[in-house]
Amino acid sequence: MQLNPPSTGMFRGLGRSVSRLALIAGLGVVTALGPVIPAGTAEARGAPESFADLAEQISPAVVNITTSSVVSTPLQGRPNLPPGFEDFFRNLPGQGGEGEEQGPQRSEALGSGFVISEDGYIVTNNHVIEGADEISIEFFSGKKLDAKLVGTDPKTDIALLKVESDQPLPYVPFGDSDLMRVGDWVVAMGNPLGQGFSVSAGIVSARNRELSGTYDDYIQTDAAINRGNSGGPLFNMDGQVIGVNTAILSPNGGSIGIGFSMASNVVTKVVDQLRQYGETRRGWLGVRIQDVTPDLAEAMGIKEAKGALITDVPEGPAKDGGMKQGDVILNFDGADVADTRELVRRVADAPIGQAVKVVVLREGKTETLQITLGRREEAESTPTPVAGTPPAEATSGELLGMTLEPLTAETAQQLGLSPDAQGLVITKVDVASEAYAKGLRDGLVITEAGQQKVVRLKDLQDRIKEAKDAGRKSLPILVRQGGDPRFVALSVE
Repeated sequence: MQLNPPSTGMFRGLGRSVSRLALIAGLGVVTALGPVIPAGTAEARGAPESFADLAEQISPAVVNITTSSVVSTPLQGRPNLPPGFEDFFRNLPGQGGEGEEQGPQRSEALGSGFVISEDGYIVTNNHVIEGADEISIEFFSGKKLDAKLVGTDPKTDIALLKVESDQPLPYVPFGDSDLMRVGDWVVAMGNPLGQGFSVSAGIVSARNRELSGTYDDYIQTDAAINRGNSGGPLFNMDGQVIGVNTAILSPNGGSIGIGFSMASNVVTKVVDQLRQYGETRRGWLGVRIQDVTPDLAEAMGIKEAKGALITDVPEGPAKDGGMKQGDVILNFDGADVADTRELVRRVADAPIGQAVKVVVLREGKTETLQITLGRREEAESTPTPVAGTPPAEATSGELLGMTLEPLTAETAQQLGLSPDAQGLVITKVDVASEAYAKGLRDGLVITEAGQQKVVRLKDLQDRIKEAKDAGRKSLPILVRQGGDPRFVALSVE
């Protein structure tokens, strides 16, 4: 399945013809926007007889966005897109097809957005405006204004623009996306296929969808979201924005009615920071983590498969606060942690430079730590050497379906590790083994087993025996590929 951003990119010839098209509303005369509706509780209701009143209310605050930029070659004329979105722009005029003239030329891209304040702040998608030299905003009334970029957040694909107007602009408020339920009515509005203002309606098909980003929290909807809808709003029945239309799920690059909108409760935090600082400022804990799976919970003697398991603690706030590899984070800043996704969001939203309480499970007991968070954007990733004593032998052997041998300085360098890294390097994996089924391959390095360092084959043999003697069915091992560690539970029976 391919994810496509619902925006339309094209070169000047086609862009000009699109800009001359009459704006299509299909809703009769649109009057001025009424009073801004305060955020409230979404209530269950029957199918509306018509969406016309709602469309009439929200239309003045929805805008069409045209961006323009000079590119050196047609292939560079496409807007910069999130990973997996690029195929959508194949076979469009001017996109570097066979026989097309190469050389600098001006390209245009179309998208959507919406006004969030009467003084002219506008929200859209980052991929709509990324790389643009000029940004033009067209309102439902036909009025056009040039926009300046305030800030962007590629991680959530959100951008904030600003226009200057001699009159207060109609705007729409954000609603609480957490109140939306599967089956609730929603309305999408934007500039699909470059045809001008258009409204579509549907329901919330699913919530809390994760596509490819760290902070993803998408609302899935069957309201028609097509090419050009990128950056447009998804409304609830009270006229509040509960999502920003961002992606289309398609098997072939077309629109099949499955759209994704970034939840407003994610967007509002990003917009507030962009408005205040011109950039995002997310909290940074400074650990590598993974989910606690049922087999890992059993192997580590944990009662419930929940929380975030720490696989590595490089230099940073967590290490300064006393966190250790193998700790399981159960509670962060007063709220229980179900999994890594939940922890990442809570850390990102936490205040920078302030101490927060973090409850970890360590060797069967809970401990409360005080961690002063850093800023994620300023954090630098550096390879973490694996400490250990030099191997006493270089003899290979087979354990748990893997052929292993002590890691040498030469092999460590070849694998992108620190020369003084220690552990057991996997040289072969039986394709019929559990290790192979769980993703272990040649070139990975085992650095811990049973939460103790392993340097020699005997170290791993001892950990296997200890697990069996303790009546456990599996053993947690820590493997590294380059600087990325993860825990894997392997059966010892």
